[in-house]
Amino acid sequence: MAAQSATVGVFRIPTKSPGDVSGLIELIEAGEVAPAEIVAVLGKTEGNGGVNDFTREFAVAALCDALAPRLGLARREVEERIAFVMSGGTEGVLSPHLTVFTRGASAATIAATKRLSIGVARTRDFLPEEIGRTPQINETVKAVRAAMRDAVVDDPADIHFVQIKCPLLTSERVEAAARRGRATVTASGYASMAYSRGASALGVALALGEIERVSEEQVLKDWRLFSAVGSSSAGIELMHNVVIVMGNSPRSASPFVIGHAVMRDAIDLAAALAALKSVGLAAADAAANGRLINIFAKAEASPDGAVRGFRHTMLDDTDISSTRHARAAVGGLIAGLAGMGAVYVSGGAEHQGPPGGGPIAVIARA
Repeated sequence: MAAQSATVGVFRIPTKSPGDVSGLIELIEAGEVAPAEIVAVLGKTEGNGGVNDFTREFAVAALCDALAPRLGLARREVEERIAFVMSGGTEGVLSPHLTVFTRGASAATIAATKRLSIGVARTRDFLPEEIGRTPQINETVKAVRAAMRDAVVDDPADIHFVQIKCPLLTSERVEAAARRGRATVTASGYASMAYSRGASALGVALALGEIERVSEEQVLKDWRLFSAVGSSSAGIELMHNVVIVMGNSPRSASPFVIGHAVMRDAIDLAAALAALKSVGLAAADAAANGRLINIFAKAEASPDGAVRGFRHTMLDDTDISSTRHARAAVGGLIAGLAGMGAVYVSGGAEHQGPPGGGPIAVIARA
């Protein structure tokens, strides 16, 4: 449980490659980041964001190797202690980077207004046949609620972003299930990413009361069901869900705040502006006054093949996956407002915002 007088720090660090941890080490050696206070790291890596994107696993391994001696832990223990979420794909103007979150006790007076708080939880490991189905949904509900307690945020209305790293299926995992007489939700590794993201997002929606009930038959079918704050990213490097809850707590002494809005499609500039406004920023000063820390958003090619009545070709391109197109489009929109390409835009927004849209959250200095 986070201390009531806790403060949360946020550090955005550019990277030169998936294995580059030099920026984080510099902050540690300068005394700006205490390794023992790191609770979560969200990163964008320059892989393809698909099943075979090993830049995510490489980045986590490099971070664990760097932090292990500074924490007095084995590398595997570092991964169990810190929530690592690496999102592959920096298409267009998106720039590879890390966002490091710290949490520690503070002697500062708790602010009169609610400030940024963060909580972390993990589900149990899933069997391959559980991915995209009821067990993943239900275990995510438990983990989100546990992360809320860890963040000391009681009101779901104060939650503005829930980031999840979830597993996917490989041919080996599908075969392992088949040998036990079990069928997976799909035999396609790429399709399993969508099922895993979707089930995880619906778990967030259930946990926060955004929806009242859901069945596994509705995953990737009933697009009326979604979370306005859930963000899921699938990867080959794990078999459980890592859940990071971010909200504003009256018991936080953090100098930062978080707010959000929901994009209804990939060109929803109004929603991006509303997200900035939710933390007291305007488009004119977002990139100039130094208060903006980072923007986090989901991107998706509209499944009906059109954006505001105009046909798009993202779903029909057999050379480049639609998630890569969507990341580039939304990344360009948000980077223009932020005045930088180091923004966190993740592809694949199944049940994360309305079809073709997605949540967008902003962290800024209060």
